[in-house]
Amino acid sequence: GYKMRSKLKNDTFLRALLRQPTEYTPVWMMRQAGRYLPEYNQTRGRAGDFLSLCKNPDLATEVTMQPLARFPLDAAILFSDILTIPDAMGLGLYFSTGEGPKFERPLRDEWEIRDLAIPDPNVHLRYVMDAVSQIRKTLNNEVPLIGFAGSPFTLACYMVEGGSSSDFSLVKTMLYQRPDLLHHILDINARAVTSYLNAQIEAGAQAVMIFDSWGGALSHAAYHEFSLPYLEQIVSGLIREHDGATIPNIVFTKGGGLWLESIAAIGCNAVGLDWPIDIGQARARVGDKVALQGNLDPAVLFSNPDAIRTEVGKVLHSYGKGSGHVFNLGHGISQFTKPENAAAMVEAVHELSKPYHE
Repeated sequence: GYKMRSKLKNDTFLRALLRQPTEYTPVWMMRQAGRYLPEYNQTRGRAGDFLSLCKNPDLATEVTMQPLARFPLDAAILFSDILTIPDAMGLGLYFSTGEGPKFERPLRDEWEIRDLAIPDPNVHLRYVMDAVSQIRKTLNNEVPLIGFAGSPFTLACYMVEGGSSSDFSLVKTMLYQRPDLLHHILDINARAVTSYLNAQIEAGAQAVMIFDSWGGALSHAAYHEFSLPYLEQIVSGLIREHDGATIPNIVFTKGGGLWLESIAAIGCNAVGLDWPIDIGQARARVGDKVALQGNLDPAVLFSNPDAIRTEVGKVLHSYGKGSGHVFNLGHGISQFTKPENAAAMVEAVHELSKPYHE
């Protein structure tokens, strides 16, 4: 059963992930510490750039706490980036303004792929562990802290393409032409992610989430060969209990609604859902095996508080009575969202969900 030694004042999020009774549906937002908050932009300005913000534990702590000062969220999430692992592998991560992440040295040659090494998280990613422990202290047991990592396939997309891609032609060419090379990258990534997440847990993360942002770009067969087995490898290697507390995990494949049953079968505690899928149907398919996280369309937050309340109500009604639901957006909050609309969503979730837990 679920054990909680650190006297968390609000453990609703962790209980929901473990499908235990709660008084209301907990809520947090992907990218809750981000550009839609003026205070975040100010701190980022002081840091100089995004990567400097990630690599400075004081500033990473500051921005992690910002949304919690504004909204009564039920969890904090480590401020970092999924690409810290390939950066630590020596691929030379940088961010060019308006163009997103890029690598100076993407994987182009077979020897580079054979030479890939698993970074020691407490050495090469020490700044992340320092941020985790500092955030955990600063939270003072108010709400739980989520740690996270990118999935092996999603990381491979960036590592092979050298940045974002609209069609993933390079990584898919490798997938079909040299599957052995891609499998090698994925195996190294899976081992790196497992040790990275376990180090975050040891540093104080109370739940962990794997972001498979690009898994949905794969065919059915390719997903089940090149993404899912590596997610399963990570989940089976994660620390499940630390400091007397259960550490739940969440797996989120964007575009993975078609494969819900497969994802729910890998042993994860919760499955993240993007917005195209109906959460009630998702619950009917897998809700006796896993908790579900999601899945309001982030664009709802461009509307107004009344419309937001209506849409929140639809998601809650669709999920229905009982526990096992963590409310979230179906993807990250847009930088163009008004903070007061995020506030309206959080308030609506807390208020409208209570009758579903009686």
